[in-house]
Amino acid sequence: MTRLPRVSGGDVVKALERAGFREIHRKGSHRVLRRDSPFARTVVPDHKEINTGTLRNIIRQTGLTVAQFRALLDR
Repeated sequence: MTRLPRVSGGDVVKALERAGFREIHRKGSHRVLRRDSPFARTVVPDHKEINTGTLRNIIRQTGLTVAQFRALLDR
Protein backbone atom coordinates (compact mmCIF):
# COMPACT_ATOMS: atom_id res chain seq x y z
CA MET A 1 0.00 0.00 0.00
CA THR A 2 1.31 3.41 -0.94
CA ARG A 3 1.49 6.08 1.76
CA LEU A 4 -0.93 8.93 1.42
CA PRO A 5 0.17 12.54 1.83
CA ARG A 6 -1.42 14.83 4.41
CA VAL A 7 -3.46 17.30 2.36
CA SER A 8 -6.21 19.85 2.81
CA GLY A 9 -9.64 19.64 1.25
CA GLY A 10 -8.76 22.49 -1.11
CA ASP A 11 -5.71 20.60 -2.38
CA VAL A 12 -7.84 17.50 -3.00
CA VAL A 13 -10.39 19.55 -4.97
CA LYS A 14 -7.64 21.13 -7.11
CA ALA A 15 -6.15 17.71 -7.86
CA LEU A 16 -9.54 16.24 -8.78
CA GLU A 17 -10.31 19.22 -11.04
CA ARG A 18 -7.13 18.35 -12.95
CA ALA A 19 -8.61 14.85 -13.39
CA GLY A 20 -11.77 16.24 -15.00
CA PHE A 21 -14.01 16.71 -11.96
CA ARG A 22 -16.06 19.83 -11.36
CA GLU A 23 -17.80 21.10 -8.27
CA ILE A 24 -21.57 20.72 -8.63
CA HIS A 25 -22.57 22.10 -5.25
CA ARG A 26 -21.49 22.81 -1.73
CA LYS A 27 -23.23 22.26 1.59
CA GLY A 28 -21.57 23.63 4.69
CA SER A 29 -17.96 22.49 4.71
CA HIS A 30 -18.45 19.72 2.14
CA ARG A 31 -17.96 20.06 -1.61
CA VAL A 32 -19.59 17.64 -4.06
CA LEU A 33 -17.58 16.93 -7.21
CA ARG A 34 -18.63 15.05 -10.32
CA ARG A 35 -17.06 13.74 -13.52
CA ASP A 36 -19.29 12.76 -16.43
CA SER A 37 -17.09 10.39 -18.40
CA PRO A 38 -16.49 7.91 -16.87
CA PHE A 39 -19.08 8.83 -14.28
CA ALA A 40 -17.82 9.36 -10.74
CA ARG A 41 -19.06 11.44 -7.85
CA THR A 42 -17.50 12.16 -4.48
CA VAL A 43 -17.81 14.44 -1.49
CA VAL A 44 -14.71 16.25 -0.22
CA PRO A 45 -14.71 17.83 3.24
CA ASP A 46 -13.23 21.32 3.02
CA HIS A 47 -11.03 20.92 6.10
CA LYS A 48 -7.44 21.96 6.84
CA GLU A 49 -6.35 18.32 6.88
CA ILE A 50 -8.24 15.27 5.64
CA ASN A 51 -7.92 11.99 7.53
CA THR A 52 -6.07 9.28 5.62
CA GLY A 53 -9.05 6.90 5.68
CA THR A 54 -11.31 9.59 4.25
CA LEU A 55 -8.74 10.44 1.58
CA ARG A 56 -8.33 6.78 0.61
CA ASN A 57 -12.12 6.48 0.27
CA ILE A 58 -12.28 9.62 -1.93
CA ILE A 59 -9.56 8.19 -4.18
CA ARG A 60 -11.43 4.86 -4.41
CA GLN A 61 -14.71 6.61 -5.30
CA THR A 62 -13.04 8.54 -8.11
CA GLY A 63 -11.56 5.44 -9.71
CA LEU A 64 -7.99 6.70 -9.40
CA THR A 65 -5.01 4.91 -7.94
CA VAL A 66 -2.99 6.44 -5.13
CA ALA A 67 -0.07 6.93 -7.54
CA GLN A 68 -2.32 8.74 -10.04
CA PHE A 69 -3.70 10.94 -7.27
CA ARG A 70 -0.20 11.81 -6.01
CA ALA A 71 0.80 12.75 -9.58
CA LEU A 72 -2.21 15.09 -9.80
CA LEU A 73 -1.18 16.72 -6.51
CA ASP A 74 2.36 17.33 -7.77
CA ARG A 75 1.26 19.13 -10.95
